[in-house]
Amino acid sequence: MSRIGFYAKILAMEKIDENLLERIISYQKNEITEYYIYKKLSEKTPDPHNKKVLDDISREEYKHYEFLKDISKRDIAPSRFKIFFYTVLSSIFGITFTLKLMETGEGIAQGNYTKISDAIPYLENIVNEEEKHESEILSLLDEENLRYVSSMILGLSDALVELTGTLAGLTFALRNTSLVALSGLITGIAAALSMAASEYLSTKAEEGEKNPVKASIFTGITYIIAVLFLVFPYFLFKNYTVSFLFTLLLAILLVIVFNFYISVAKELDFKKRFLEMIFIILIVSLITFGIGILIKVLIGVQV
Repeated sequence: MSRIGFYAKILAMEKIDENLLERIISYQKNEITEYYIYKKLSEKTPDPHNKKVLDDISREEYKHYEFLKDISKRDIAPSRFKIFFYTVLSSIFGITFTLKLMETGEGIAQGNYTKISDAIPYLENIVNEEEKHESEILSLLDEENLRYVSSMILGLSDALVELTGTLAGLTFALRNTSLVALSGLITGIAAALSMAASEYLSTKAEEGEKNPVKASIFTGITYIIAVLFLVFPYFLFKNYTVSFLFTLLLAILLVIVFNFYISVAKELDFKKRFLEMIFIILIVSLITFGIGILIKVLIGVQV
């Protein structure tokens, strides 16, 4: 008999009050939910290595569930919403990001387990051992897309800084949303192609693990997505000031989403990266805003 099974049978004989039982059932629901999430992610991934990692984690989650079930004496259904949410999230942001985000919740759950460890002996030790095992397995997880994060950072950061600055200058030089939108779109797409080509040559020269073609695609696509977001307000509004304010808001939103993704997937400091990028964008926008006004005054262009 396993140690977990042995402890569970001992604990099952003890009387548990209703409040404690409710918490046990809540933890039990969480474990069975994550079991199904890991199982579904395992079925989705084509990579044999990742499939094995996810299978191992799902079995650990089911052991947790079985241990709690021996205490509660109940079968608990999983959360269908969480299963759906994390499955969709993995399709958008990748498996590694999804799992590390889930592990953040696991850390909170582990803290909750500790709170009831006095009432249920051995629970904290058992869960800590299993959580440590899960962390070790997750550290082995390999996802190809994460190798190209630097290319994505290059595409997005360059687009946000360069295009936001360009739009600021064009906005107050031309003061015509249609012209700014057209100019921004042409400039952005041309810059995206240029950045993709530069990333291809740079990656090829490095002769590292990254594929130069894939690196250039990640850079180019990320750049173009940022361009479409930033130019969109100029197609939506007629007032150039309103358009530029919405462009700034979208730029901030992109910075939040992207830095959140990077901070979770690569375990980096979100606040530091976010503030740094926002500061650069605002400074560049302010400078190009001034240049746009200066050029308009000096050249005397009227649109």
